[in-house]
Amino acid sequence: MNRRRIPASEGRSAIASWQAAGGHTHRDIIATAVRFSLEELASRAPGKSVEVRVPPFGAAQCIAGSTHRRGTPPAVIEMTPDAFLRLVTGALTWEAALAAGLVSASGERADLSALMPIEEPAT
Repeated sequence: MNRRRIPASEGRSAIASWQAAGGHTHRDIIATAVRFSLEELASRAPGKSVEVRVPPFGAAQCIAGSTHRRGTPPAVIEMTPDAFLRLVTGALTWEAALAAGLVSASGERADLSALMPIEEPAT
């Protein structure tokens, strides 16, 4: 089931605007970029074993495996919008994000290294 709410052109435009501004842009643009990227992540890695949280803009369940229905999922990943968008665009690697303490990841399958970047890095 595709639950897309943000058109791809709008989402990619928000990511490009965020990149062009060096991450310092309007909150609505950041929100759109994060929400679109969460939708894209869930689309590329369908499942419900990992919950990726990017407060205050959203969360997505992804990656196949054990499914949870209530309470905290078996794996949770949480980070700031800036860290998430840097991962999405390839400006930051998963390993570097973990080493710098920019990501909180717990539980089995709490690893997005194979799924990032989502968007091609800006040239």
